[in-house]
Amino acid sequence: MKRFAFTMLELVFVIIIIGILAVLAMPSFNSNLLQRAAEQVAGHIRYTQHLAMVNDKFDPVDQLWFRENWQFEFKKVNTPLSLYYEIYSDIDHNGNSDTINPEETARDPLTNEYLDGSNDITDLTKKFGIINISMSNSCHVNTSAAIGELSFDSLGRPYYYITSANPPANNMFQFLVVQDCTISLQHQTEGNATITVRPETGYVSVTYN
Repeated sequence: MKRFAFTMLELVFVIIIIGILAVLAMPSFNSNLLQRAAEQVAGHIRYTQHLAMVNDKFDPVDQLWFRENWQFEFKKVNTPLSLYYEIYSDIDHNGNSDTINPEETARDPLTNEYLDGSNDITDLTKKFGIINISMSNSCHVNTSAAIGELSFDSLGRPYYYITSANPPANNMFQFLVVQDCTISLQHQTEGNATITVRPETGYVSVTYN
């Protein structure tokens, strides 16, 4: 009966070959920018819902209390093109996020950076090459102030009124999302991704086409 043994050189050679094959088999995350963009947006929408559920803004003496609900808002700068988003609670009811007194803007839980468009974290064009964002009619208000916005109440239900452009004066429930809200991201070379936010639960999913 023959006995087989490996020399140290042979073992090292096998380990190197396995390492090379493992690197080649790994997906290239750097090249899949569309997927990274869609997953980041979906994750931050979920984060917005989480903030709303743990920080109830209801105030019985203020009929506009719902303007302070945590919200996720897409914005656009045309020259040069910049598609980005903000996550904030409009505490002072001035229609935008502020990072100083009071601190309204959410911070990224990983980097502690403000999620207000003042850095590259939420700039989908600069960071990922996204060239267009659109929202379905089921969750879109026609306004030049923003591409679109989703806010959440303390139960996690999604709404689509635009705080920065004439939000409802006394009845936020007219803007309750009652059909699937779809958000389409278009990449300059990699196609499109669709983020779907379900009514009532606010459940978020991502598909690619």
